[in-house]
Amino acid sequence: MSIEEEIRSLEEEILHTQKNKSTEHHIGRLKAKIARLREEQEKRSAARGRKGAGVRKAGDATVVLAGPVGAGKSALLNRLTGARPGDDPFTMETVPGILSHRGAKIQVLDLPDLLLGGDSVSAARDADLILLVTDPFLQGLEPYTDRLYASGARLNQRPPEVIIRRSSKGGIVISSTVDPRIDRGSIEAILHEYRIHSADVLIRETLSQDRFIDALESNRRYLRAIKVVNKMDLLGGDESDPYLQDALLISCTQGTGLDGLKDRIFSELELMRIFMKPQGGQADLKDPMILRRGATVGDLCDRIHKDFRGRFRYATVWGSSAKHEGQRAGLDHLLMDGDIITIVIQK
Repeated sequence: MSIEEEIRSLEEEILHTQKNKSTEHHIGRLKAKIARLREEQEKRSAARGRKGAGVRKAGDATVVLAGPVGAGKSALLNRLTGARPGDDPFTMETVPGILSHRGAKIQVLDLPDLLLGGDSVSAARDADLILLVTDPFLQGLEPYTDRLYASGARLNQRPPEVIIRRSSKGGIVISSTVDPRIDRGSIEAILHEYRIHSADVLIRETLSQDRFIDALESNRRYLRAIKVVNKMDLLGGDESDPYLQDALLISCTQGTGLDGLKDRIFSELELMRIFMKPQGGQADLKDPMILRRGATVGDLCDRIHKDFRGRFRYATVWGSSAKHEGQRAGLDHLLMDGDIITIVIQK
């Protein structure tokens, strides 16, 4: 029996199992089995993908376009980057482009349809942000989000606040800072499926069986995603459909909404611009260094040159992160978007 057949068989068993207190533990164990099989499936798929000719990552971050054929992903890629994909909507080729925005170079990939197989799902999992592109008439993003979920991608979720420390003896010891909702029997059944019979489990959120399994899996990817509805020009300004309420509305034909989409991409990627100022000179306000939110002066040093951290003396910072203009700072100083910085190193 293939992995896919095993997964289908287990899903059928869950579907036909009556849901009640007495079957919760059994269902949790079946879900854990499915998760382990899917992880093995993903590993095999990733290994096959590494043998193929993929697109190399480029720029400061990578964004992928996913969604149904006919939603206008190719037109959106062209609008954002100038790249011109081919005419075949069922191509198995990934088309790359570079979006230049606020000093950042952001790689945008128009993937082959995720439902057609191939390496598209692996490429989506490796991205920094996913744009789920549809239009008011196609809608239907569920098959794509379901496909990503099955691969271990968790869209717009944070990792479970669960700590599991294996031990050599003592059995399963469970503690929690909140009402966990999941019961002890389900926790033990899931852990036993992972061959864990002794561990300390600390739960810091109310969670489901699926979230507890996520805490055990090594292949989970927690990705930001934006729903983008294209072809809004065809609705004539009618935005009353509830499906549109949680989406960014654009028209590639008219060019509307694209500036807002670019700003949203920059924000969701948590990028920030750092402007370098040489000692005694003027700050370069045209070509910033691009870092991720939460980066420090030390991270900036690493980005500039591999030797800078070891030769670092001090930095001078102007901007939002400084307590006062021209503050002297060390390697651990947290930077903020728009900061201007001078780094002084040993000669």
